[in-house]
Amino acid sequence: MKIGVYGGSFNPVHFGHVGLAKWVVEPTDLDEVWLMVSPNNPLKNTSELAPEQERLAGVRSAIEGIPGLYASDFEFALPRPSYTANTLRELQKQYPEHAFTLIIGEDNWTIFNQWREYEYILDHFPVLIYPRHANSSSECLPTWKKGNTTFLREAPYFDVSSTELRRCSRRRLASPGLKS
Repeated sequence: MKIGVYGGSFNPVHFGHVGLAKWVVEPTDLDEVWLMVSPNNPLKNTSELAPEQERLAGVRSAIEGIPGLYASDFEFALPRPSYTANTLRELQKQYPEHAFTLIIGEDNWTIFNQWREYEYILDHFPVLIYPRHANSSSECLPTWKKGNTTFLREAPYFDVSSTELRRCSRRRLASPGLKS
């Protein structure tokens, strides 16, 4: 079975996460997409991070009933911070019958050379890169070492981010006269 590993903080999960995960199963050869909730991303500030079980519950709720999508707490049992190379290595060890493909956004691809053991990932796993902007093009992306990478040109563009949702939520709660 071919599994797409779509990792993230999902803080909070939103329609863009779900829409992309659902879309990826259709045109690719992936059988499933596992939305891998990261308890502790080493490249992100954890001060605004909701509790991991709350984020996992949000992902489970958001994808309920969607075939081929699964919420995963696999990284919860791994050492922290969560390094993707370690996660992929451990997935391969625990599920040798599956082939894993990493799914990341172009924002992560632009800093991929900062990821721990990024060359190991490129040498051992296919990587699907989805656009984070309406006018994205693979020609503008860095080529660290292409490996088996695919830019998902046809992927739908979702104009939403968890960061912006948290910002809007804080503004709404801080505005006098508004009730939540």
